[in-house]
Amino acid sequence: EVQVVESGGGLVSPGGSLTLSCAAAGLNVDDNSIGWFRQAPGKEREGVSCYSNKDGAIRYAETVKGRFIIARGNAKNTVNLQMNNLKPEDTAKYYCTTDEADWCGAQWYRAQEYLKYWGQGAQVTVSS
Repeated sequence: EVQVVESGGGLVSPGGSLTLSCAAAGLNVDDNSIGWFRQAPGKEREGVSCYSNKDGAIRYAETVKGRFIIARGNAKNTVNLQMNNLKPEDTAKYYCTTDEADWCGAQWYRAQEYLKYWGQGAQVTVSS
């Protein structure tokens, strides 16, 4: 059984930083992708970033490019999302997700329609 667990959410002032971590236990592949989506109240879930374990490809949503950094963790199928210069519009529940497939390609943000493994989500609130 695959379990995806996020950690590191919280409350931060605008301009501050937070780092989210994700671990997908029980997934015994190393050529897949892992990444983050988020959902704000009243809005649709949207892609944030993804990382390909197969070729190291990285993708970012335009709204976070230049502020967020995704990096593979030390253990297999772990990933960290460093979020800098946070804005109130970044407030959302952040979900880590993965699959056996290498989905971090050009249409990565559409992969949420079929990705199998999701965490419970980590709340990030940016407010003064």
